[in-house]
Order: sequence, then structure tokens, then C-alpha cells
Amino acid sequence: MILNNNYKGNVLVVDDTPDNLRLLSAMLTAQGFEVRKALNGKMGLTACQMVLPDVILLDISMPDMDGYQVCQQLKADDKTSDIPVIFISALDDVLDKVKAFDVGGADYITKPFHGAEVILRIENQINLRLLQLKLQEKNLLLQNALHNLKVSQVQQIQNEKMAALGQLVAGIAHEVNNPISFIYGNLQYASQYIEDLVNIIEAYQQEYPEPTSKLQQLFKDTDLNFVMQDLQNLMDAMYRGSDRIRELVLALQNFSRHDEAEMKLVNIHQGIDSTLMMLQHRLNATQNRPVINVVKEYGNLPLVTCYPRELNQVFMHILNNAIDSLEQSKVESQRSKVNNSQLLTMDYKLLTKPQIRIRTELLDSDTVRIAITDNGIGIKESWQSRLFDPFFTTKTVGKGSGLGLSISYHIVVQKHQGQITFSSSSGQGAEFVITIPIK
Repeated sequence: MILNNNYKGNVLVVDDTPDNLRLLSAMLTAQGFEVRKALNGKMGLTACQMVLPDVILLDISMPDMDGYQVCQQLKADDKTSDIPVIFISALDDVLDKVKAFDVGGADYITKPFHGAEVILRIENQINLRLLQLKLQEKNLLLQNALHNLKVSQVQQIQNEKMAALGQLVAGIAHEVNNPISFIYGNLQYASQYIEDLVNIIEAYQQEYPEPTSKLQQLFKDTDLNFVMQDLQNLMDAMYRGSDRIRELVLALQNFSRHDEAEMKLVNIHQGIDSTLMMLQHRLNATQNRPVINVVKEYGNLPLVTCYPRELNQVFMHILNNAIDSLEQSKVESQRSKVNNSQLLTMDYKLLTKPQIRIRTELLDSDTVRIAITDNGIGIKESWQSRLFDPFFTTKTVGKGSGLGLSISYHIVVQKHQGQITFSSSSGQGAEFVITIPIK
């Protein structure tokens, strides 16, 4: 709203006396105000809903609904609560004035009034309202700037952490990869050599069925038959162990993707699998809960152009939160057992069979959808509106920084031009859905 010589503002006059309405209307119109009139409180409220006035002149003594009641209804409605109300009344008692300010009035004029006084008080309220609007606008700009600064700082800090972690992980993977490749490559030859030696011993036993007493004692002391039978089991175990280490090294390299800061074509499933490999220790059974079952329902996805390291970071945050939710479900179930030994607050299957379900699909020719669902404790409704806010966390002090989902939102929405949404209800688990364009 901009005041000028031709238009000074929109004034609504509410008074049950027609002569007062005509007088005020003529006086204000002559001064450049746009004036609307209402003969009672209900008409005044209706007029406010149709077009918001800049200020309201409100008589106190009216039938059916007095000025106090009208003002209370105006202040109770978010749409009209900020409109300044100037009471005009023949009542000059202090208590009447106090009540007028108590119900939300901005000013009070006693009849009979002077035209110049009325105009000045109206202009003061309009100017004050303009200043308040400008202040609110500046506050909003400052809040947005502060929010953007926080998000930028969080992202910068996290990027530095992930870069340092990527260097560390890539270095460890490189150093481990060389010796494990040597071990894995030589296990085949070691297995062949052992097999040759066993064949020689068996041939010797056939050719010389009656060994000397010294050899008989040596065979007895070393339990030769058991050693020959168990050697192959040992070699198989070493094969499995070294193969597992090679998988971990590959997962570390795939997760960190230290040398892949730019966008490139990647296999989304490979990123999810490498993240699950990194979290395997958290999925295993503990003293407090059974193993977390991961169900993969992978669709037929093409290669996706993305920032692979950062997208893996999103998977890590969401899967970590899902595991935390399943851990908390077990804690809640233990509490419910203490409080009521016969009635549990959680579903029995949820407590005994923790599960994370990962589904991927191609929505159309250019969009990929990844849904990660858990049957954990769920997200309280009061938390849901703030879930992606920086530094907001539902975890206890020291358990979470409140940055994971905020950073995930930034990575998916701003860096990949995608969407990240969730659905949940307390005690019923949660589902996070990521959709990103293929290119």
C-alpha cells in the first residue's frame, strides 16, 4: 500500500447511526480516503472478508453485536487480526477505554470528535501499519538469508567432511587392495601345492603300508588323517574370507568415489549395495534385536547421470535413520513390557522381524524412483514439518547432528533437480521416496 495525495487508504466505518456514517464518510472522502460503510457489526465483519481495509473506525454501542465483540472476532481471525481498529464512542469512562484496548483496539476517540483529530489518528495508524509491514518484510528477508547461510555452511562443512572421508577411505581401500589381491591370487597356487603334497603322502602310504615306528609315532602325534581332511576346509575358509575383503574394498571404493566429483553415468543399484555393505555391521543381530532383514526389489533401471558420491551419501543417511528407528522400536517394546506385561504398544511382527525394504523402478522414460521403507517406530506428526530443517534432530544429545536429512534434501532437490518425500505415522514405520531424472 502506497499513500499519495489522491489515495490515502481504505477505511471501513462501522456505526449503527446513519448520520454518523454520512458525516464520517463525507469528511474522509474529502481527504482522499476510500470509504466503505457498515450499519452493524455483522455487516462490518462481512465487508472485511470481501476486501481488507487499511483501518477500521468502529462504534462501541451497537445492537446485537457491540464493538467489543466485533473487535474480538476480527482479532481471532488470522486474515483480519492485523487490521488496526479505532474505537469511536460517546463513552468516556476509563474502564470503557481499558476494555477497548484489552480486546485489541489500536486507538480510542471520544464523541463528539473533531474532524482533524480523526484524520490524524487514521493517518497515524496507517503509517504505523506500513512501518510494521516493512519491518515484517525485512525480518522475513533476514530469516531467509540466515536460513540460506545455515544451509550453505552445513553443506560446506559436510562437503569438507565427505572429501576428507573420501580421501581416507580411498587410501585405505588402495592400501588393503594390494596385499589382499596378492593373497587371493596366491591362494589358488597354495591350494594346488597342498593338494599335490597330500597326493604324495597318500601314494607313499600305499607304496609303504608299514612305516617305521618313528613315522608311526609322528603320524599319531600330528593326527595326519584329520589334517589331510581339514586342509581343504581351511583353504575354502580362506578363499571366502579373502573374497569378503575384496568385496569390502570394492564397496569402499564405490562408496567414496573419491575421483568422481563430477556428474557421470552410474548404476544406482551398485551405489545402494555398496552402502548396505558399509552398514552390514549395523544390520547384524544384536543382544537386543534379531538381524535386520533387507528386502531388495530392484527394477530394471538404466544408468543414471548423477553425482555418485553424494547420492551414496543420501542412501547412507536414510538407511542409517531406518536402522536407528528399528533400534528405537526395540527400546520402546522393552519399556512397554515393563509398563504392561500383557499389552505391547508395538505389533509383534514389527518387534521380532525388523525389516528394511528397498524398491526401485523406472517411472517413465526419464525418471527413477527409489523407495526405502522400514517397519520401525515411525515419525511423530509434530516432527514431520521440520524433518528437513538444518540442525533439527529427533535423537538424543550426542546421537545425531540434525544435518543428514537436510543435506540429503539439498543433494536430491538442488543438485539433482529431483524430489525427496516421506510418509509416516507414529508406530507404523516410515518410507522415504527419492525421484531423480535419468539425465
